[in-house]
Amino acid sequence: MNLSEISSKEIMPGYHGKLVHSKNMSIAFWTVEEGAVVPEHSHMNEQIMHVQEGRFEFTLDGETKIYEADDVVIIPPHSSHSGKALTPCKLIDVFSPVREEYK
Repeated sequence: MNLSEISSKEIMPGYHGKLVHSKNMSIAFWTVEEGAVVPEHSHMNEQIMHVQEGRFEFTLDGETKIYEADDVVIIPPHSSHSGKALTPCKLIDVFSPVREEYK
């Protein structure tokens, strides 16, 4: 498959994702609008977030940091987290197991 052929879905306001699923994991290629917010939440999936472009404020278990290009964050299952795009961003999220609600 080619990312250019995958339709983008707006999963939450300002978060446009191209989603790919295998048997055991999901990967989301996000284009995020400046100011878009991911409310605090948690899920059973282990997650790895990679910031490709932009500046992204991210809170994990109450600790807030600003991440930029090439930063990677490991988010354990059931950990509370939230985020906000301080600039337009490109992010990649990998989830295991599959993020069923993104299908």
